[in-house]
Amino acid sequence: MVRRTARRTAGHGVRLPSGAYAQMRDQLPQVADDVVTAIIAEVPSYEDALSGSMGENIRNAVQLALGGFLALASGRRGIDPGTPTAPAVEGAYQLGRGEARSGRTTEALLAAYRIGARVAWRDMSTTAVGAGVDADTLVGFAELVFAYIDELSAASVAGHADELATTGRVRQRLLERVAHHLLGGSPADAVLAAAERAGWEPPRTLTAVIVPESQVRPVLASVAPATLQAADPPELDEGVLLLVPDAHGHRRAALLRALADRGCTAGPDRPWLEVRASYERALRARAADLGLDTEANLVELVLQADDSARADLRAQVLAPLDGMRPATVEKLTDTLRCWLLHQGRRDDVAAALFVHPQTVRYRMGQLRERYGDRLEDPDTVLALTVALG
Repeated sequence: MVRRTARRTAGHGVRLPSGAYAQMRDQLPQVADDVVTAIIAEVPSYEDALSGSMGENIRNAVQLALGGFLALASGRRGIDPGTPTAPAVEGAYQLGRGEARSGRTTEALLAAYRIGARVAWRDMSTTAVGAGVDADTLVGFAELVFAYIDELSAASVAGHADELATTGRVRQRLLERVAHHLLGGSPADAVLAAAERAGWEPPRTLTAVIVPESQVRPVLASVAPATLQAADPPELDEGVLLLVPDAHGHRRAALLRALADRGCTAGPDRPWLEVRASYERALRARAADLGLDTEANLVELVLQADDSARADLRAQVLAPLDGMRPATVEKLTDTLRCWLLHQGRRDDVAAALFVHPQTVRYRMGQLRERYGDRLEDPDTVLALTVALG
């Protein structure tokens, strides 16, 4: 359906004499040929497009448009270019859609209209003068020519935009389908088939990035054009999931710079068929509020992978302190943690706890009384480090 445009030709008041109208109508095929020839000569992108059957179709469209114009200028009511169902305007709309499918821009199309208006006016005004059309009518006729061309141009631009929008929506749905397969664990052949249908070239890696909705546009403008946007990804209640291609190695730094200060969370790069793992890590990091880069917070992610198991482990390894006052347990636990992390260096432990080294010595004496030789056992040290890390 053609979009409605302002009817600059409505109520124009031009009425061509019947003789002039008849002469112009007889000359329509020649005028159409002149218009097409001029367009070929002056718009490079149409040089090959107007040959063969396509050229014939456009010649017919030009004749239809010129015929509609003459009907308007003569005062006939059968064709009204201001309504969406008018043949000339509908033809201009469909022409715009066809030009979008052919990959030509609206700039080329509008240039063709400008040239067509100039040539048509030159040929028709010559006939009008020869037929004795008075000066006032000729001026109104000129205004009507260019107003009519403006209406056809607007219809073509609308068709061009609608075609691009339709094509874009279809491809976006196909790309979303690729993301759906990747996140849903579909077999590799199903994912590859979806990528082929979408015209999407699989990259080496994909990186899952969770982006606030308000930041999607600026982020998309900063990442690779082949980035996939997932529709309703599993487990994501807020934000938008993007799958960014080939942001591995030194390119990750550029990705993180583009995402900085936008409230995003970037998972690790993974082979593109394994991007679900990147997404799951980004989800965990976001839930734990660990910031932008999951790879800068791997220890925290490991420690928080199973909170219930970690709590049980903590209770197990601190069992030797049972029965002591809570305040004492807290101090000894902090001291034990620092002792493990600083590998027993008393001065470093004291500096970290803001206490005297003798205090550290005293507390470690208490801990050795409770744990005995287990503080030298590698398995116990590992369990304590994980539980208290």
